[in-house]
Amino acid sequence: MFTRLREDIASVFARDPAARTTFEVLTTYPGLHALLIHRVSHWLWQQGWKWFARWLSTLARWLTGIEIHPGAKIGRRFFIDHGMGVVIGETAEIGDDVTLYHGVTLGGTSWNKGKRHPTLENGVIVGAGAKILGPFTVGQGAKVGSNAVVTREVPAGATIVGIPGRIVKRAEPDMPSEDLSVDPDKRKSMQEKFGFDAYGISEEMPDPVARSIHAMLDHMHAVDERLNSMCHALHRLDKNYAVKEVPALKDEDFRETVDPCSST
Repeated sequence: MFTRLREDIASVFARDPAARTTFEVLTTYPGLHALLIHRVSHWLWQQGWKWFARWLSTLARWLTGIEIHPGAKIGRRFFIDHGMGVVIGETAEIGDDVTLYHGVTLGGTSWNKGKRHPTLENGVIVGAGAKILGPFTVGQGAKVGSNAVVTREVPAGATIVGIPGRIVKRAEPDMPSEDLSVDPDKRKSMQEKFGFDAYGISEEMPDPVARSIHAMLDHMHAVDERLNSMCHALHRLDKNYAVKEVPALKDEDFRETVDPCSST
């Protein structure tokens, strides 16, 4: 019991830079309070004390603003940041090291009995206001963006955003073959040549348009590499064939031009 409590407190310090002392965490973090009460109510639920378990979970909601059904299964080092408005349904299952922000709903889309709520595997992060609805799995290490509405399975390591939720990042991007692998330094130099900076968006905050442009640049780079290799192959077959490298991009080709029809 005390080992789990120490783990829970340590997880708060690991994921919330505002946490200062153990006493502060124990006395002022509603996410921790809701989790501790849930552990008691879940035990009561398993022992058949259904009404008492529901009453205790309702008391926790009144005290913390977080509603966790006593039937929900929650793993170790679970962290709810802020927490107001979080709702976790009866058949939801949450793995270890999962993080939820305020306003998250792990809900169902059916009134039928049985599995109705999602399963979150280890290390999942769900942003503020997101809704995950239905009896499917959100894979290990996946990230769900703020205010996203997810109604279908999410692969492990993916990032999903929007309404309805769409995948904008995978742990291992699909590549047609090893020949099309792109040197990150060459990709960066090509982006700089085009004047593309992904709108200042990092890999942790992906943008679908930015990723599409990244994909086009990667493809252009792969085509250049393939053309160069073909030229060298032809030269080996015929020594009279002059090998010419693909011409470099010229800076003036990408300078801004003034539209003569535009107003000044």
